[in-house]
Amino acid sequence: MAEENSNTKNNQGQQTTSQNMAGDLPLSVNQIANEGISPDKANTVDAEFLQRPKTPAANQEQTYGKSELLNAYTILKDILGLSIGSVVADLGAGGGMFVIQAARLVGDQGQVYAVDILKNTLSEIESKARMSGLYNIKTVWSNLEMIGATKINEMSLDFALLVNTLFQSTKHYEIMAEASRLLKKNGKLLVIDWDNTKPAFTPPSNMQVSPSRLLEYAGQLELSLQKEFKAGQYHFGMIFVKN
Repeated sequence: MAEENSNTKNNQGQQTTSQNMAGDLPLSVNQIANEGISPDKANTVDAEFLQRPKTPAANQEQTYGKSELLNAYTILKDILGLSIGSVVADLGAGGGMFVIQAARLVGDQGQVYAVDILKNTLSEIESKARMSGLYNIKTVWSNLEMIGATKINEMSLDFALLVNTLFQSTKHYEIMAEASRLLKKNGKLLVIDWDNTKPAFTPPSNMQVSPSRLLEYAGQLELSLQKEFKAGQYHFGMIFVKN
């Protein structure tokens, strides 16, 4: 799938525009955290963002990526269990909040892949990595909806992350299958997505991901549910282990 046509939505009015996929839109409220804003200030950030003038091209597609409403350090270290030397891929890396935190946790002995369809997003992550003095991050351009498209060695990952990624697509099975393909035996897949879509800064309910449907897909992909948890005020979390 070409870059400008990826991750299209079939739900009412939720189709990704070619301008959006070309990466012409500014960072969203959910990417502001990558500039050093902490989770405890998220409500203030959201209020300020919603009062800003919007460009004509701005729409809901730009507002729902990696979220400052999530505590990346706690989720990755205490819940998922990243450690020194781990090999990790953030599939749908967005602004890079989880990428940067993962790189710090796995250290120089580990490797973090930042995977995204937006090339300008990957360039921004590379810049942030350099500014942070992190040299264990590699960016990978890929369409996650195509099984086999991601240029990472099969069965090479200790951890795969799908954080606020699935809601952007209708092809949840394909994306989970691609993640499973890259995982080692006993590797872990972290899925986090929206489960409270009432506030104005969240995606509409018709884009919400069904955890029960993800469990069905996991069974087909030889992934076993290890843990369910509340990832944040507006997010559910699931950890699967590859059999």
